[in-house]
Amino acid sequence: MDDITAVVLGGGRGTRLYPLTRNRSKPAVPLAGNYRLIDVPVSNCINSEINRIYVLTQFNSASLNQHISNTYRFDTFSQGFVEVLAAEQTLSSSDWFQGTADAVRQVMPHLSNFKVRDVLILSGDHLYRMDYRVFVRHHREKGADITIAVHPVPPSKAPDLGILHADGEGWITEFMEKPRGRKLASMRTDTRSLGLGAAEARRRPYLGSMGIYIFRAGALAECLGKDLSSIDFAREIIPDALKSMKVSAYVFDGYWEDIGTIRSFYAAHMELLAPVPKMNLYDADFPIYTHPRFLPGSKIKKSEIMRSMINAGCIIDRASIRHSIIGLRARIGDGAVVEDSFVFGADFYELDRNRKKGMPPPIGIGPGSVIRRAVIDKNVRIGRNVVLENSGKLRKYDDPEERFFVRDGIIVVPKNAVIPDRTSF
Repeated sequence: MDDITAVVLGGGRGTRLYPLTRNRSKPAVPLAGNYRLIDVPVSNCINSEINRIYVLTQFNSASLNQHISNTYRFDTFSQGFVEVLAAEQTLSSSDWFQGTADAVRQVMPHLSNFKVRDVLILSGDHLYRMDYRVFVRHHREKGADITIAVHPVPPSKAPDLGILHADGEGWITEFMEKPRGRKLASMRTDTRSLGLGAAEARRRPYLGSMGIYIFRAGALAECLGKDLSSIDFAREIIPDALKSMKVSAYVFDGYWEDIGTIRSFYAAHMELLAPVPKMNLYDADFPIYTHPRFLPGSKIKKSEIMRSMINAGCIIDRASIRHSIIGLRARIGDGAVVEDSFVFGADFYELDRNRKKGMPPPIGIGPGSVIRRAVIDKNVRIGRNVVLENSGKLRKYDDPEERFFVRDGIIVVPKNAVIPDRTSF
């Protein structure tokens, strides 16, 4: 894998994940209480022996830069690296990244610093585990100019994805972004020819693009240099390439979820709590790497914890935690209830022995508070006897003081928010 460079697309403003992206870029959003979203594609690369990795971003990148610099340090004598490339002004371009293809076009000079046979282009907001070596082998054995990773999906999911049509030999003949109605029906593929059994082929007759591509280096340069007004891979580069290039489909039938919205982000985390989750975080042969913290074990006093994940360094005092993920350094007070929620935790410990009257509550979830169906960002201060459970069953809501938001019925409390004692929502 010495002749491959990986490029991870960090995304734009991340508006679909707001307010989790209010102070950080999308790849820097916490995952499972211990990781960041960027750790998924980077770990897949490392486990696949791909050690030259660029991460492209331009919004709120300070947190991401810090995480990558603290986490991914390769051997002094290797050429491996994980490097953030933000949009920069050059003699040939003074604009920010205008789209996925434009972002890669602007950083092409950096890719030419190494002998590159193929370029692997990845998304920074997907949850999956893939051995890219198998992907690369398929690409090279087919002799393809471009190979797109595809995931077989049922008709219910197809309208939300870019859908590809492939012939019996796995060559892509057509691409359509989020088709519906008759257009969708025309994109059905006989997925039996691509390795699915008869029953699964009937249930999942559509090939959804995973937003993961391998380009032969020369083909990538040709695609990006052909029309400088083409700025997006899915909407412009790939459809145009189908006219003149050999584009193949690589079927990935493992677990894969796009977690670029609050709803999908929340659902994917709740699925991690299943007795046998589809995404196994405990696979020692294919680990997810992240920044090592030197934290003590969690301290739990007379609490009820059911079907939950408790990360390191937490202090939990006579609380009830059900079907929830509790992140690093989280503090949950006496009598608090947390259900169906993801609590990110805190970046630091806060001693409250000198707390004075009138000061905001300490970081954590205060005594007697009730949190249900919520995502609680880092360093949040939730006071005593607070109730956050969306009693009005609202689908969307913005608190006037921006202390919390509701997206798809899920409460989201942004980073550093303060929820005063006895607040009820």
